Amino acid sequence: MDRAVVLIKPDGIQRGIIGEVVKRFEQKGLHLVGLKMISLTDSILDEWYAHHKDKPFFRSLKEYMMQYPVVAMLWEGIDAAKTIRLMLGPTLGRTAAPGTIRGDFAMSQQYNLVHASEDEAAAKKEESLIFKENEIFPWEKLDLPLIYSDEEMK
Repeated sequence: MDRAVVLIKPDGIQRGIIGEVVKRFEQKGLHLVGLKMISLTDSILDEWYAHHKDKPFFRSLKEYMMQYPVVAMLWEGIDAAKTIRLMLGPTLGRTAAPGTIRGDFAMSQQYNLVHASEDEAAAKKEESLIFKENEIFPWEKLDLPLIYSDEEMK
């Protein structure tokens, strides 16, 4: 199974969508193996957003992400990152289709409620920045045979 990190960002915390996000991912059939509320630090964000460090918005992005705590989640599933990003919709909330999380709740580019790992490599990096080994719980999801076919599970 692949993993992906999801952060409910400060605006998502303020807007009260934690339960809605968890509900949608669970209903889709994804498997929650890590969950915690944390305050992101300057050093974590320097690594997290290293690809933005030379951009003019870098400082304000970091300030925004440290403004309030975030809810960090680790989800498992086949093509987890790809699936989650489809469920979120595009980064610019006002262009996201209804039915996606951003399409239903966001209007902004920056205040788009939720971050999700863009791919498996990013997910591994983000997982190591946020979760310690003892904060990940690989429990058995008994309904997997109702979510994936035998061929998909091979």
